[in-house]
Amino acid sequence: MAKTLFGGIVGGVALYLIGFVFWGTPLARLAFNRLEEPQMAALHQALAETLTTSGTGTYLVPTTGTAAGDLLYARGPVATVHFNVGGFPVVDTGSLGTGFLLAIVTGLVLAFALGTVGARVSDFMSRARIAIGFALAATLYIDIGQPVFNHYGYGYWTYMFFADFIGLSVAGLIIARWFLPRGGIQS
Repeated sequence: MAKTLFGGIVGGVALYLIGFVFWGTPLARLAFNRLEEPQMAALHQALAETLTTSGTGTYLVPTTGTAAGDLLYARGPVATVHFNVGGFPVVDTGSLGTGFLLAIVTGLVLAFALGTVGARVSDFMSRARIAIGFALAATLYIDIGQPVFNHYGYGYWTYMFFADFIGLSVAGLIIARWFLPRGGIQS
């Protein structure tokens, strides 16, 4: 149990570091479309004038559920806007700390889930298939499901899928290889 717990922490650290490589370096720019400076300034101003009264949140534009909103949505353009009224630093140390804690908790959940089969599935290759299968199932549905169901294009979501899949896979492989209880024949 202590070994699995420690493995979850190590796996969480690996997950966090891989997330940093994908999202905390210039590599992250691959995920986003870019606008020219005048267009960006105009859009920024429109957001400031329109959404600041509503506050921080996620907005579906246009809003559906009325005849007019449904018609506008069907015609396009549409957007889901994740909006923060106050802004925050490009490198936000608060979110880095909270993100680290989230990665540790995720690693622990993964370790305990793998630990439930660890004694029965004793060879590394079988454990690896379980860890990678879990990572693939979760990220495929959660990340790739977004452009499938919401028609936003695949660029950002594919990048997010690879970042999440690689991070969860590496965390799972570390746990599966070194931190599960031994049982049966080891490879």
